[in-house]
Amino acid sequence: MPHLSRRDLILLVLLTLCWGINWPIMKYGVRSLPPLEFRGLSVAGGILTMLVVLRLRGESLRVTREQWPVIVKLALSNMVVWHLLSIFAIAMLSSGRSAILAYTMPIWAALWGLLLFRERLGPGLWAGIACALAGTLLLLSGELGALTGKPLGLVLMLISAAAWGLGTQMMKRAHFDMPLTVLTFWMLLVTLGFILLATPFTAAWHWPNAGDWAAIAYNAVIVFAFCHIIWFRLARTLPPVMSSLSIMMIPVVGVFSGMVLLGEAPHWQDYAAVVLILLALASVLFAPRLAR
Repeated sequence: MPHLSRRDLILLVLLTLCWGINWPIMKYGVRSLPPLEFRGLSVAGGILTMLVVLRLRGESLRVTREQWPVIVKLALSNMVVWHLLSIFAIAMLSSGRSAILAYTMPIWAALWGLLLFRERLGPGLWAGIACALAGTLLLLSGELGALTGKPLGLVLMLISAAAWGLGTQMMKRAHFDMPLTVLTFWMLLVTLGFILLATPFTAAWHWPNAGDWAAIAYNAVIVFAFCHIIWFRLARTLPPVMSSLSIMMIPVVGVFSGMVLLGEAPHWQDYAAVVLILLALASVLFAPRLAR
């Protein structure tokens, strides 16, 4: 079974911290801005940031006509559905619980692998999926009363997670002859197009304040121009379920950063779920080494 290299492990730690902290940051952003305005400005900023980086590195943005179906297909599953639906769900749910629901993604990735690609999983990965599911259910147990009042947010986030799980499977199997940075740039541009198409059906935009701009800048530079590239690298390097489970600490960081930044109070379920999610991580990081 493939395993994480030292470089990938360092990137995974950075991805976990940057993506985890972003959950309360996104919640802050959609408190005063319409969800699609916040998402649209963040994606646009990410596109501009990546354009500058690609130009400085001298990378060409040209792609062949044959590559466009691949770009659009990967953008729809990995970005468009995820970014459009999840930002509305975040506006309806707490930041920590939004992160927990989003990271049911490894379970969806495993289901897509079984249903569509007849993927076979070893006992270690099944154990990791079970721990991830148990941790997710445990964290949700204390929020069922709140969630029942926001069923649409719950449904939107689960659909987003399912789409992301499918996108993870597709990213591993996709064939393209361009750098991941170039692929990410064009997928973000496709996503921005769908956001602009959906804009007339949402609330009117208004000028962000200083705090909103800070949240937008964090998403543009750190999340879209940095984290996405790291994630797609892991998704291409590792088997889909393994790469999915490897980021299971992100909702834990999201829950506890939400407590610090937004004043959410911890419960015993939060601490117990940390143990289960750490076990899920162990199934990815250490079980393959022990097996060898």
